[in-house]
Amino acid sequence: MEIYVVALSQHRGIKEVTEWMSSAAILLSNLSFETVGNVMEPEQLCDVVNFILSLQNRNGGFASYELTRSYAWLEKINPTETFEDITIDYQYVECTSAAIQSLTLFTQRYPQHRKVEIETCIAKAANFIESVQLADGSWYGSWGVCFTYGTWFGIIGLIRAGKRYKDSKSIRKACEFLLSKQDKVCGGIPASELSQYLFLLYNKDATQHLFEVSAGLDSLVMGEGQILAQVKQVVKAGQGVNGFGRNISGLFKHAITVGKRVRTETNISAGAVSVSSAAVELAVMKLPDQASHGNARMLVIGAGKMGKLVIKHLVAKGCKKMVVVNRTEERVSAIRDEINDVEIIYKPLSDMLECVGEADVVFTSTASENPLILKQHVKELPFASEEMGRKRLFVDISVPRNVGSCVDDLESVKVYNVDNLKEVVAANKEDRLRKAMEAQVIIGEESGQFEAWRDSLETVPTIKKLRAYAERLRIAEVEKCLGKMSDEDINKKTQKAVDDLGRGIVNKMLHGPMQHLRCDGSDSRTLSETLENMHALNRMFGLETEVSVLEQKIRAKVEQKP
Repeated sequence: MEIYVVALSQHRGIKEVTEWMSSAAILLSNLSFETVGNVMEPEQLCDVVNFILSLQNRNGGFASYELTRSYAWLEKINPTETFEDITIDYQYVECTSAAIQSLTLFTQRYPQHRKVEIETCIAKAANFIESVQLADGSWYGSWGVCFTYGTWFGIIGLIRAGKRYKDSKSIRKACEFLLSKQDKVCGGIPASELSQYLFLLYNKDATQHLFEVSAGLDSLVMGEGQILAQVKQVVKAGQGVNGFGRNISGLFKHAITVGKRVRTETNISAGAVSVSSAAVELAVMKLPDQASHGNARMLVIGAGKMGKLVIKHLVAKGCKKMVVVNRTEERVSAIRDEINDVEIIYKPLSDMLECVGEADVVFTSTASENPLILKQHVKELPFASEEMGRKRLFVDISVPRNVGSCVDDLESVKVYNVDNLKEVVAANKEDRLRKAMEAQVIIGEESGQFEAWRDSLETVPTIKKLRAYAERLRIAEVEKCLGKMSDEDINKKTQKAVDDLGRGIVNKMLHGPMQHLRCDGSDSRTLSETLENMHALNRMFGLETEVSVLEQKIRAKVEQKP
């Protein structure tokens, strides 16, 4: 979060930085609290809050694990030379800020539980945070990243306690501290180091890039469907967010259309379109001639999202039986219920090495941060079957890896990982290039349509004002006409006929001018001609549109045209 604060402050004032930090902290904390609140009973949450309240020291601060029960002079008998201040527990800005955040979130759901005690606790905790702030506006962070880290906790704690930038000297000083430590170019990292990893695209180039990403052309495995799903998630998350207006929203929605059209018309998703499918295809490619995926003994370790996809792709390849090792049986049972006509045998994680010894091909896809299978484990296992040439195949698609790199040193095994998936991609290079060329044609067409749509938005104010002007005239003339008729002549049918007549005349009269105001790419009209038409209509009808602003935008577009 500190990185985002520093980056944001390049373009925003201190006040905006503070408000952003407040919103971000509330969002992150809400996510955690909602998760806890959905799995814990109210009584349990109340017990947790009672425990937090019991840990506040007299000065308002919170220590790491208990109340501060004695005096600092006891540190004189500290038995260690490496660590200081460990004999008694001390108050920390991080612990105090965390307590404030938890209590304020709790009161939103259970406002009546120990209301007075919680309010007093939060106020005292905020006073403690302010009292330990250093002269330069920072707080010392005791748990790793020091001053920037501590200052983040200090600001968030004060904001959750009800303090704001305009009325809190402590928050203003803290923001000044963060900004004073920021590199003015890119937030701390020299631009020369970043430049080789960054690129900046504008206008049509940005549109082209997003469309290519959505279509899966920039993925390691072309046609990757997960990329399109991520673009959809951007649109969903952007709803109601400032900055995600009509233009950006329209761009991303059009990118989704492009991705769907490319996948449908080019069949780009056929074959290896994900890490899991590429892993299965790689395993099939590496099987010996005398072996087949139908008779090879398959083992999948991990039944998460990636493991489930591996199972599905194995079934698609014709595999009828496999063993799945997972921590719990629930996920495996759910997969078994979803996939028919295949025998899926569940084994607990404790039986993993035994299952590996009975398998010919082993897929690993767990979230373990440490390798699960090491050289000494595999060395003691029996060889693979005769059909496999007594050589076991490991396909590790986990990041970080589940199979230690040293395992590949053994002659009885062969290990492949995510890096080896490039081999699958290369095997279909010619077909992928053809599909990419077809996709580029579609992207070119869709880019033109999007640019035309975006251009058409520039004349929307004039279109709206012209139609409103015509509508006012229509209503006035209809009322004048009806006013000349006697009550005997006026009935609902007559009123509707007169109203429809007026509306039909207006629509036909406006059709031509409206067509000449739209830059939708449907004819050879240039943006310069559209600009002239807009000027003429504004002069003739006195529409008083902010022509100078529109002209500036449209002239910029004209200059971009070849």
